[in-house]
Amino acid sequence: MKKYLFAFLLLTGWATTGWAQTTEGFRIEGRIRGIQDKPCVLAHFYGATQYIPKDTARADAEGRMVFEGKKSLPGGLYLVVLPSGKYVEMIIGDQNFSFETDTTNLIGAMRVKGSRENELFFTYQQYLSQIFDEVQTLNEQKKAWADNTVIAKFDAQIDARQKEMQAFRDSFLLANKETFTARLLKATAEPKVPTAPKAKNGRPDSVWVFNYYKSHFWDDFYFSDERFVRTPILQKKLDRYMKELTVQSTDSLIKAADFVVTKAKANKDILAYTIWYITNQYEQPKVMGTDGLFVYMAEKYYLGGVMPIADPSTLDKVRERVSTMKPLLVGKVLPTPAVSDALRRPINLMNIKADYTVVFFYSPTCGHCKEATPKLKKFADANKAKGVEVFAIAIDESPEAWKKFVREYKIGSWINGFDYNTRVDYRRQFDVFSTPTVYILDKEKKIIARRLPVEQVEDFLSFYKKQQAEKMAAAKASRQ
Repeated sequence: MKKYLFAFLLLTGWATTGWAQTTEGFRIEGRIRGIQDKPCVLAHFYGATQYIPKDTARADAEGRMVFEGKKSLPGGLYLVVLPSGKYVEMIIGDQNFSFETDTTNLIGAMRVKGSRENELFFTYQQYLSQIFDEVQTLNEQKKAWADNTVIAKFDAQIDARQKEMQAFRDSFLLANKETFTARLLKATAEPKVPTAPKAKNGRPDSVWVFNYYKSHFWDDFYFSDERFVRTPILQKKLDRYMKELTVQSTDSLIKAADFVVTKAKANKDILAYTIWYITNQYEQPKVMGTDGLFVYMAEKYYLGGVMPIADPSTLDKVRERVSTMKPLLVGKVLPTPAVSDALRRPINLMNIKADYTVVFFYSPTCGHCKEATPKLKKFADANKAKGVEVFAIAIDESPEAWKKFVREYKIGSWINGFDYNTRVDYRRQFDVFSTPTVYILDKEKKIIARRLPVEQVEDFLSFYKKQQAEKMAAAKASRQ
């Protein structure tokens, strides 16, 4: 399996500032009742699913432990990871404080001394937990009644608790607006959408609601605060904005990415993470054809000098990756592979007469290729009369092994090609890092799909044909 460049680029080539570490040191004393003679880890979030360990401490027989070091910890949202895998979150800003809790109720039993941030952080959580438990209890009690009058009383009590919770939140944020705790809470909140204007059908305008929500999505996120790099919030918001609130087309994604990167310029660490994360997500995207955003981000922000890079060789790797992918984006004409048929006659891709051409890069000894070939053959046999051709290219082994494969799998009706002179660098020219690799081309040999599993070829073509028919019908209707 290929290890894609940008999945590892952050660890190998991103020049950071050291995240403002000093030489003052830290000391965090803790006691977690229920843990005995076992190690716990202090780590900070990195994205939504990763954390980076900063220190390990072994709890004694009474669950006491000390995390300490000579360099101050960079601020952010940290975790104390227990041996069971459970964890409790803490805010690191203060470098010397103590905490005490219990494994039976990590948040409810938490008591903190010497850190106002964490006192606030846990006071807020404990209050919300209390209200949540009360609401849950009322909901359970309500289920036992069928009397609408009684149910209405329960609903009124639940509504009162929820209003109480909102009032507490509002006053808490106002009173502590300069704290990182308040910033975290505000950053995770949904934008408040005002009453929408009416659409022509008399109903609230849902398009207006969506546009308002998206345009205010980042209002309460502090791009200037580099501590957000060490929380899960930035990654989660990037995912939602780019993947859920933005149309998954390259043009729309580029506009959204530029918008976020411009905001992220308020802090160099936030900027570096934002550029890296968006670029990484679209090197091998889930939505076909959106890898154009990867090429755009790499060219503009990496090769354009916006992204700080510590190792110059990293830029060479980025440049090489872009040079491979850019000619292979959806909508580009696939370069003609320099291969020949069994009689050593050159095969010109542009001379293949077909509405759709499936280009199948494979290895005669590849196990996955041996599994995929019969499936593709079944599809090809059923669709040849419908204008589908398969151009199969063996990327390695000997001519004899290639011809044997063609015979054994009965694919002589395909257009079969082989590079007798080993002129083709399939990795760099066609992004073939694993086999089989499939491209689907239209009549003009433009790429309409790439790196598609064989099992999805039929469904993709059916969807694509339907989509094209709808576009033609819409265009025809607009002309009438």
